[in-house]
Amino acid sequence: MRRLLPALAVLAVAAAGCGSSKSSSTAAIPSGAGKPQTSVAVPAAKGCKAVASAPKPRKPGKQKKPTTALDTSKTWTLDFKTSCGSFTVRLNLKRGPHASASMVALARAGYFRNTIFHRIVPDFVIQGGDPTASGSGGPGYSTVDKPPATTRYTKGVVAMAKTSTEAPGTAGSQFYVVTGADAGLPPDYAVLGKVTKGMQTVERIGALGDANEKPTQTIVLYDVAAARR
Repeated sequence: MRRLLPALAVLAVAAAGCGSSKSSSTAAIPSGAGKPQTSVAVPAAKGCKAVASAPKPRKPGKQKKPTTALDTSKTWTLDFKTSCGSFTVRLNLKRGPHASASMVALARAGYFRNTIFHRIVPDFVIQGGDPTASGSGGPGYSTVDKPPATTRYTKGVVAMAKTSTEAPGTAGSQFYVVTGADAGLPPDYAVLGKVTKGMQTVERIGALGDANEKPTQTIVLYDVAAARR
């Protein structure tokens, strides 16, 4: 099922259910996003490696849903290695215990290896986590961590994308990182954590989106490594 995230959000239209500055019926993933992502023949942005060819989209297969909670006495992080550099996310086990356990399990299974950021909206979000590169892939299961009403999606916050018909806090494998000061989104998206290192990498990626919310060049997510400290 296609995982969606509202387009540029405006709280005044939150009653429409998506907080979008565009029509509430407009899908967050632009039309045509279901086609395999191909590399764009443009010079690599400063700080990014030139990607000769995009990783081939692959079927994610049905992953096993984790049943064991993460040890809350430890600090858990996800380290994202991309063609534009690396960044680290500290998981919020209080706000997103189920999404966190799922993402750790998927990372350890190599689920995110050689995937792409399929959606980039400057000053809003970067979105990835779909091996099919279509914006519609997922692990074959979902988790739910309903955010409190006071949740705000500010710069550096990492949350989980969902479809407009799914319950608040539903998550699969697709994640997004907020690059704007405040995305202005309603509290519908499970909070995974926050970037604690490498925000310059996130900003570098976040500048590489066009008017259709597509990357202007291929940004590869080489791997995600889970760590417990």
